[in-house]
Parts: sequence; structure tokens; C-alpha cells
Amino acid sequence: MSRSRSESRQEQRPADDGGEVRAESAPPDDGPAAPTGGRRLALDVHGRLRAMILNGELPPGSALLQAEMARKLGVSRTPMREAFRLLQEEGLIDARPDQRARVRSVDPEDLDAVYGARIMLETLAVSMTAKSFTAADTERMSDALKRMKTLTVDDHPDEWHAAHHEFHSIATQAVGPQLQRMIASLGEHSERYIRLAQLGAPASWGKAYAEHEALLEALRLSDPAEAARVVARHLARTALSVLADIAPEYEPAATRTALGLAGNGQS
Repeated sequence: MSRSRSESRQEQRPADDGGEVRAESAPPDDGPAAPTGGRRLALDVHGRLRAMILNGELPPGSALLQAEMARKLGVSRTPMREAFRLLQEEGLIDARPDQRARVRSVDPEDLDAVYGARIMLETLAVSMTAKSFTAADTERMSDALKRMKTLTVDDHPDEWHAAHHEFHSIATQAVGPQLQRMIASLGEHSERYIRLAQLGAPASWGKAYAEHEALLEALRLSDPAEAARVVARHLARTALSVLADIAPEYEPAATRTALGLAGNGQS
């Protein structure tokens, strides 16, 4: 009887020990650390795909296959699925269960709304910034503008857009964190439109740089009204240029109205 209980205990130990080993080894797969690492990878993949869409490497309408993109980026299908989901939430791709995903085509209504909002918010921001602009701010903006002129957007798109983002960030720095986040989000959303404007009208580069220089000068002179006019016309020109190429029949009511209100100018 005693031997039977002993043998029974011995026979149970491997199962119990195995259960303990499995319980101890479970956290790396199922605990908090694993989702964090997986989430980080998905965000990295999302960032890389997002950049490819915004810089035109994946143009509007191009098909996206998860398996193909996973091989191209050297990752598994799991982070790729999450990256696709995030891109769809941002409106950068259309992905349906029964169809292959595609880079979303340019929507004239979306472009008009984004630039209408940018004009209103950025004219407010530059007007406030002009009142407290310093010599150090002038130097920082001048440096960003020099980098934009030196870099070729086709050869160094990431560096050019970083310098461009820095230039506009300094110009709108006087507003609070919430407005800064809104302006930054709209600016990121409009990157693909900036790229389309650059491709569609390369001759407009000179005018764009002249507008940047005019904005810097208005801020340096602490002239809120002129700074607002310059940035409103600068943003509206980009929107209207792209719309003229992709949807000449579309009436950009938001952009034109915002330009009239904030820039006191004629389109």
C-alpha cells in the first residue's frame, strides 16, 4: 500500500514538474514583455511603411500584399498585420477582408479640409510667435532654411522634410502643447500632398523658398499680420497647386475661405 502511494507520487512528479516548468516559461510568451516587444516592432514597421507612402515610394493606388511587404522589410506577418491596421486608421491605405490593400488615392475633399485647417491654425500660431520671436529663433529658422536649400528632396527626402518640419515648428512655437500637437498632426498628414506638389510643379521651388524667407523676415520684424498673410498664402498655394493637377473640377471651398479669413488675400 505504501509502495503504491510512493509509486503514485513518483508517477505524478514528471507531470507536476512539467507543469511548473511550463508555468515558469509562460511569461516570456504571454506576459507583458512580449506584447511590448511585438508592439514596438509593429510600430517600427508602421513607421517605415508610412514613410514609403508619404515620400511617394508607394504611390497612390499601388497594391500592398502583406506577405510581400513582410519579406521586403524582413519581418513576420504578425507585425505587418498590425501596421496595416494602423495605416488604415490613419486613412493612408484602404484594406478590406475580401480585397488586397491599396495605398489610398488622393482625396480632394481631404486635402481641402487639411489645408483649410492648417491655414487657420498656423496663421494663429505665427501671429502669436511673431510677438515673442528672438534673435536665437531667427538663427535657428535660418539654419533650417539653409538645410532645406542645400538638400535635394529627391536624394534626401527624410532630411529635407525634417528641416522643413523644424522650420514650421519654430514659426508656430508660441502656442500651447495641444495646438502644437494639432498643427503637427495636420503637417504630417499633408506631407504626401507636399510631395505631389513638388512632383507636379518643380518650377515652384523658387517661389516656395521666397515664401519661407518672407515668413522668416516677418517674424524677425515682429509683424504678426504679415506673418499670417505669408503663411496663409504659402499653404494655400500648395493645396491649390495639387488640386489643379489631381482634381481641376473640385472647388476647394475650405482652403479659399480660410485664405480669405486668415490671409486677407485673394487666391
